[in-house]
Amino acid sequence: MGNPSSSRRVGRIAGLWRYPVKSMAAETLAQAEVSWFGVAGDRRWAFVRPDVPQSGFPWFTLREQAALNAYRPRFVDAASPDRSRTVVRTPSGAELEVTDPALRQELGGDGLQVIRQDRGIFDTFPLALITTQTIASLSATVGVPLDVQRFRPNLLVEADGDAPWPEDDWVGEVLRIGTMRMRVDKRDGRCVVITIDPRTGERSPAILRAVAQQRGGCLGVYGSTVEPGRVGVGDEVWID
Repeated sequence: MGNPSSSRRVGRIAGLWRYPVKSMAAETLAQAEVSWFGVAGDRRWAFVRPDVPQSGFPWFTLREQAALNAYRPRFVDAASPDRSRTVVRTPSGAELEVTDPALRQELGGDGLQVIRQDRGIFDTFPLALITTQTIASLSATVGVPLDVQRFRPNLLVEADGDAPWPEDDWVGEVLRIGTMRMRVDKRDGRCVVITIDPRTGERSPAILRAVAQQRGGCLGVYGSTVEPGRVGVGDEVWID
């Protein structure tokens, strides 16, 4: 634990999410346990493409099907997500086990597979954080309000002060949030997923273009767990 006398408050948690199935809709949380493998239950399942491209990225994601945002996974035992059955509510209202062949058929047809990894299926680091100021700044740049779910964070921080892009200054620091501590490892390099409206599925390439031109392709930050613990909406965020 850091020295309280040398800690500096930088904000508070304004939102908290996990994504039981990679690229599907988020579960909104009031509080969550954070382990060495990120938020409990986060991105434990993923669908795998039958045709892995040369990039080596095997996952079937919003890049291939923007409608994945309309599929809503949940844990039957929400208190024990890493041991719970996982079900998915489809856009038609049907609720299917994540392993049900009918779900794979609906999503992508023959060859699509689903896998589970206890350590989570992350592109880089297990925790993703963005601030309300960063979303507001990008919204002002592109001229439209942007839904936080375009950016698929685990943690949304309302930072203290009015400086834009405040989380950039936290890279290399350790944040204390609730009883959890996380290291901010790097800025989050963005892809076409942020162009997809999570409600309508419509794509707006200008959003990614603005991030590329003005932010070096990065928005928000990635982090990893330094000390497991519990975090909740309203918790203060401190730099230790």
